[in-house]
Formats: sequence, C-alpha cells, structure tokens
Amino acid sequence: MSTLFAFLHHVAAFTLVAAVAVEFALIRQELTPALARRLIVTDAVLGVSATLLLVVGLLRVFYFEKGAAYYFHDVPFIAKLSLFAVLGLLSIYPTLEFLSWRAALKQGQVPSAAPAKLRAIRAIIHWELIGVVAILLCAALMARGIGYFGA
Repeated sequence: MSTLFAFLHHVAAFTLVAAVAVEFALIRQELTPALARRLIVTDAVLGVSATLLLVVGLLRVFYFEKGAAYYFHDVPFIAKLSLFAVLGLLSIYPTLEFLSWRAALKQGQVPSAAPAKLRAIRAIIHWELIGVVAILLCAALMARGIGYFGA
C-alpha cells in the first residue's frame, strides 16, 4: 500500500508541475477566448493535482511511511509543507481571476484583464515555479535525512 501511495504522490506532483509550466507558457500569450478557456482548465488541473498531492502526502505521513513524529521533526519536511501552503495561498489570486472570465467567455468575448492584473498573475506563476524548485530541494534533503532533529 505504501508503494501505491508513493506512486500516487509522484503522479500528483508531476501533474502539478506540468500544470504550472503550462500556465506559465499560456499566460505569456495574447489573451483570446480559447486561451482563457485553456487557462481555466489548466488551473483546474493544477487545483485538483494540488489537492490530491496534499491528501495523499498527508496520508503517507500519518499512515504509510515513517509516521508524523518523524516528519514533524524534519526541517526540510516542515519547510516543504510551509512552502506548499504559501504557494497554495498565492495561487488563489490567479484562480479567482481566471474564474471571473467565465461570464465573458459564455458570451464569446475576450475576458477583460487589466495589464497590471496579468503582470501580477505572471509574477505569481513565476513564484510558483521557484517554489516548486525549492520544494524539490526540500524533498532531496528529506531523502538524505538532512535536517532531521528527532531522537
């Protein structure tokens, strides 16, 4: 069972990274109805994969791996979980903006997005990519037992 959950965790993580990368590529293009729809779908995939990643990851921590006592004495794990939470909070802004475009899309119109909002969304996606790299570093440190301060 542990192997299955490790697999699911990795699938969700790679899906999340792919979704952020796709958003990064799409948001740099000129906004059209088709592009806006792709961004909404990609953001939904990102949200589902992030939710699955968190749920499966927490199940692994509490039931399938070394146990919560181990992980909550591991600095890279705490950093990884904290970064994930911060990135999740950051991602709320683009999601709300993308969802606000649905009314215009239903009418076949290009969503109105102020250049400043698009710049802010691009910046957030950049930070999400940087955060993913930092999370990967934390995972590598965890795998090597670096930063564990338990008994």
